[in-house]
Amino acid sequence: MQVFNLIALSYDRLIAIMHPLHYHAKVNHRFMLSLIASFWVFVIIATVVLVGLLTRLSFCRSVVIDSYFCDHGQIYRLACNDNTPNYVFALFIIVLVLWLPLSFILLSYVCIGYALSKVATAQERYKAFKTCTTHLSLVAIYFIPILITYTAGSQIHPNARIINLSLTSVFPPMLNPIIYVLQTQEIKASVKKIFSQKVRKQSKIKVKKVIIN
Repeated sequence: MQVFNLIALSYDRLIAIMHPLHYHAKVNHRFMLSLIASFWVFVIIATVVLVGLLTRLSFCRSVVIDSYFCDHGQIYRLACNDNTPNYVFALFIIVLVLWLPLSFILLSYVCIGYALSKVATAQERYKAFKTCTTHLSLVAIYFIPILITYTAGSQIHPNARIINLSLTSVFPPMLNPIIYVLQTQEIKASVKKIFSQKVRKQSKIKVKKVIIN
């Protein structure tokens, strides 16, 4: 779902910069709700299929996985019988939820960069690209650890695999509200107002202490 959310945000930025006049027509609530609903349906179906494929496996050697969560790859590799369907479907899922989304996001930013190159002034280009910084930071936080994990494959140390997958699972959802809040001007103004009020109160308290002394 994190990958599909990044795709939705990428599409949003692409339309907003390349077709600003048609933005509200192309990116409406009905379309986005349908898109998110289709993502959820796909995730649920893929998860059910993965779990179903695991139930056909038999484990005669060990049932202990070198992880603290049920990583599909760690489980099917322990099977004594043929795990080819699990391996093939795992590759299919990796391509579908990793490489294709990453390719779409990179291609969208190539198009965005091309569109921004036609903007008259550097200030306008910077202002338009600034709206993409939050999305790019989340893309980097999500994809860098998981790319290291899946491209290295069996060569990566099990502990490094666990750490990378944990970073991918925990950090993007945790940083989502923080990053987007920091980019919201109203929130920034409210935080600055609160801090300025605290500073004023502290300065008044210090002045009163000095007068009493």
